[in-house]
Amino acid sequence: MTTTLMLMPVQLSAQDLPPGEGRDLVMSTCAGCHGTRNIYQSLGYTAAGWKTLASTMVDLDGAPDMDVIAAYLAAHFPPNDARAPVRVDGPVQITFESWSGPILGQRARDPVEAPDGLIWWTGQWADLVTRLDPETGEMREFDLPAGARAHTVTAAEDGMIWYTGNGNGTMGRLDPETGEITEYPMPDPAAGDPHSAIVAPDGRVYFTVQRGNMVGRLNPVSGVVDLVTMPVQRARPYGIKQARDGTIWVGANGSNHLFSLDPETLEITSHEIPDADSHVRRLDIAPDGKVWYVNSGRGRIGYLDPETDELREWPSPSGPNSHPYAIAWFDNAVWYNESGMRPDMLVRFDPIAESFQSWPIPSGDIHAGILRHMRVTRDRSALLIHQSATNTIMRVRLRRDALSD
Repeated sequence: MTTTLMLMPVQLSAQDLPPGEGRDLVMSTCAGCHGTRNIYQSLGYTAAGWKTLASTMVDLDGAPDMDVIAAYLAAHFPPNDARAPVRVDGPVQITFESWSGPILGQRARDPVEAPDGLIWWTGQWADLVTRLDPETGEMREFDLPAGARAHTVTAAEDGMIWYTGNGNGTMGRLDPETGEITEYPMPDPAAGDPHSAIVAPDGRVYFTVQRGNMVGRLNPVSGVVDLVTMPVQRARPYGIKQARDGTIWVGANGSNHLFSLDPETLEITSHEIPDADSHVRRLDIAPDGKVWYVNSGRGRIGYLDPETDELREWPSPSGPNSHPYAIAWFDNAVWYNESGMRPDMLVRFDPIAESFQSWPIPSGDIHAGILRHMRVTRDRSALLIHQSATNTIMRVRLRRDALSD
């Protein structure tokens, strides 16, 4: 049985819709959950395509007005290639496995593998986290406190599942055995939106607070939360990773900086990226210590070598508006996505050959997206990705048989 998430109305976008039959229905039905900006940013569809897209968000059974809505959208937002990507062929072959959450409109995101091999993700808009057994397909959903709006979920070595309460200013810990949830409120009301998190080997949790412009550390033993403000105003700290030497690295979605953080003193060091329009959503760290990042503002990827301060960047194949978003070091290469394109492209960059290869992320007959985070499985044999708009979690594997030909 498919369940539809009923969302509270949100403030409508200031961007108006063209006049025509069905406009008011679109404003009351579609814009009741999201701004009209989402419609303008779409690839555009036929009436059938708009229906398919809407069916990933809400249950259309018994919705007699959907024909009128779909006809209006098809007339004013038909298929177009304004955001068509540049696809780059190459020798690597991959496979996609996918699973979809049963609650429509949950905005499934940020899958991660736990020590027992089970995969977890957060349904941010539905206030839940889901556990998947990828071998059997069995799923179990765990309800979170109302309004938590968990942005990221991550798994600790002790089996506990941590999430960032992006909507209620908390860090949360879920015990999968009992279903018990422990919340850790932020000690500063300005830190109302915990964003992304990692669990260090010693069990402490480090996390970013994007709008609050902070980075935090939570000690689960004492329950103490420490917060530090970024040295750059409106830096909007976003992605977070820990290097082998223990250094915490943070991307800045609002400024042209990377930041390194001492895990003990929480002292922050700024590393400037050239060009003021640079900003970094996410980053990952290669075995040689290089910090690879997506320059979302300029449509580029690059690295910073902390040992030499060398910084290099390469333009993404689809250009300056490709908006690279998620990133991971996988199979001796940099993998990321071009979230500004439709379809959303999964890209592989070989740092030795300095060459790219890319694939459209499967989404059936609609090109929604987007992929916001990717992580590697614990045995480093696969890449976990998602498409939040279609509530889909995916596992990407290399075709080893093809590589050996």
